[in-house]
Amino acid sequence: MEQLDLPLSARFFITLAISVLIGLERERSATEIKGFVFAGVRTYSLVGVFGFGCAWMYGAGVTWFLPIGLLSITAIAVVEYLAKLKKGYIGFTSEIAVLITFLIGALCLEAQIWLPLALGIIATFLMSEKMLIERFVDRLDKTEFLAVLKFLLVTLIILPVLPNEDFTRFNLNPAKIWRLVILVSSIGFAGYFLSKRLGQKFGLWLSGLLGGIASSTAVAITTGRIARKTPGVGKRALQASILATGIMYLRILVLIWIIRPDFIPYFWWKLVALAVIGVIFAPTVKSPGVSAKADLSISDIQNPFEIRPAILFAVLYVVLTVVTAIVQQYYGNVGLLGLASLSGVTDIDPFILSLTRHTAEYHKLFFTAIGLSMMGNTIAKGIYFGWLASSVRKQAAIYYGIWAALHIPILLV
Repeated sequence: MEQLDLPLSARFFITLAISVLIGLERERSATEIKGFVFAGVRTYSLVGVFGFGCAWMYGAGVTWFLPIGLLSITAIAVVEYLAKLKKGYIGFTSEIAVLITFLIGALCLEAQIWLPLALGIIATFLMSEKMLIERFVDRLDKTEFLAVLKFLLVTLIILPVLPNEDFTRFNLNPAKIWRLVILVSSIGFAGYFLSKRLGQKFGLWLSGLLGGIASSTAVAITTGRIARKTPGVGKRALQASILATGIMYLRILVLIWIIRPDFIPYFWWKLVALAVIGVIFAPTVKSPGVSAKADLSISDIQNPFEIRPAILFAVLYVVLTVVTAIVQQYYGNVGLLGLASLSGVTDIDPFILSLTRHTAEYHKLFFTAIGLSMMGNTIAKGIYFGWLASSVRKQAAIYYGIWAALHIPILLV
């Protein structure tokens, strides 16, 4: 790798600065809890300098100096840990920090400078925010954590063994399909997690906004149920549903940008314009006299990192890829546009991604198909919400109807 051209003296002082930073954190932490002090600022500074010196000797041809130095620091850390155990203290954060400090000293000389800087900053943050991390762990939902863990485990097992080649005349590549599943699930989980953690603190509108990253259709159905159960917050529920729909356009933009960045210059502003419509509509349905932090939350959104929705997405992607190719072959562009309109009834991500991956180059028909699928999905969400929320059914019909109609001039531009 090409290294940042820094003189030896600059690398040395960076080593010293990071080592002092780690030493300050460890000494401050020991002072706060009045516990056993394994090492302070001076010791950590010396360990970092020692690592830098060992790396210099390694570069000078004395290759055994670096591993011997690491072994010696490890031995000292082990001895100190055993001594600490005899005094009744537990935990070995400081001992690990000493080894990291030695490693940082060596990397400051031998690696790109961003690597030891990142290690030092991240290590210091993790050590200094012990209470914050512990509170986060206490609030972590065990079921959600296990779902993510199982998904990652299956991903690590499945992805490496999937063949990375095209099958059938539809060019179905198992490895690429599963990578798409991981991509969509990761983006969806980010919205799901943020909605769970922040939605209850800031109100229904933020739950809808963040929930739209995971599934705007699920948000429309859930908020419709909330409005049916509690008619007094019907307008709040409609606002959340509109915000979730607006986020859908930005989520699609991000997905296409990751899959086919060469398409983005042709239509990015159209997706942004459709998202802005939601931002304009949402404040107009704000319900006065109802607390923004009402005890309501969107809890029916499914964790995208569970195995079942991930496999369902993969199946939908394969089916829509095959169906799209067959429809276009036998019914031409008219058939493709009709399929695009129908795909909006459910999840449109598999259709859009299948169309994106198998389109050789951008043309007007490509975005027209995507636009029709988004318009169909917007109409479907308006129907889902309005059917459930009778108290604001008329308003939902007006807003979603106007929004769907505005797709047409945007598609024609």
